[in-house]
Amino acid sequence: MAVLSLEDVLGAVEDLKREIVALKADVAALKAQRGDVATPASAGNAAAQEVSSEVLVILAAAATTFLGKKVRIRSAKMLQTPYEIVNPWAQHGRVFIQASHHLQRGR
Repeated sequence: MAVLSLEDVLGAVEDLKREIVALKADVAALKAQRGDVATPASAGNAAAQEVSSEVLVILAAAATTFLGKKVRIRSAKMLQTPYEIVNPWAQHGRVFIQASHHLQRGR
């Protein structure tokens, strides 16, 4: 097993930081080119939308890289964020009911 020095690790971290900055710039340029700006109104409709084929290819490539074997993704859907799913009143009601249960442990 190769022994890494602190300088090697720090150098790799700096390289990754530079790559992330470059990728962020590329993403920003692509979004500007497409006029793709996420709005809160479109975020609510995202749950009903299917994921584009380009995103499926990217997901498959990432999963293949992570797992080390060929992965095929047949379909995917956008999920709602937890903040869109949870109704604060319903959450409070669940907390109130769960707190009201006085569980006794068996002796």
